Amino acid sequence: MRCVGLPLLLPLVLLAALLGGEAAADAVTCGSVLKLLNTRHSVRLHSHEVKYGSGSGQQSVTGVDAPDDANSYWRIRGKSDGSCQRGAAVKCGQAIRLTHVNTGKNLHTHHFASPLSNNQEVSAFGDDGEGDDLDIWTVQCSGTYWERDDAVRFKHMGTEVFLSITGEQKKGYSLNPASYLIS
Repeated sequence: MRCVGLPLLLPLVLLAALLGGEAAADAVTCGSVLKLLNTRHSVRLHSHEVKYGSGSGQQSVTGVDAPDDANSYWRIRGKSDGSCQRGAAVKCGQAIRLTHVNTGKNLHTHHFASPLSNNQEVSAFGDDGEGDDLDIWTVQCSGTYWERDDAVRFKHMGTEVFLSITGEQKKGYSLNPASYLIS
């Protein structure tokens, strides 16, 4: 018996892998839990069950320098349409939600002013990972996929601004030594 189809099948499988059928082994995946480090200011994205005293009154989001802080873990999730299946590599340009692991609230922004910078306030919002359209961020990176240890930026879908940090502290705020995150 002669096998004619097998030699043709192997090049097609290899071609599919080369054209993006497989993500890099070090790609960040949907469902991953991670800490996000701002390398310029050496702080990690942080939240806890403390609400802002002004602005939205929602759960505060800050930056902390403690590497072992338990309130700096975030889970990568897709929009509510199920576009981010657990284990799937996150593509550069993909819309995601970042859900705070300990409180179940999503990274969020809106047109309330930050108490420090007067730019947009960044907060955590929603219940059990369910919030609204202002929880959606686009991953900005240079390759096809967001890879571990790569520099990334997060652009807010609803307001078209980037997540950033002031690097300053405001005297008298009970959240010191945290730095306020702003968009």
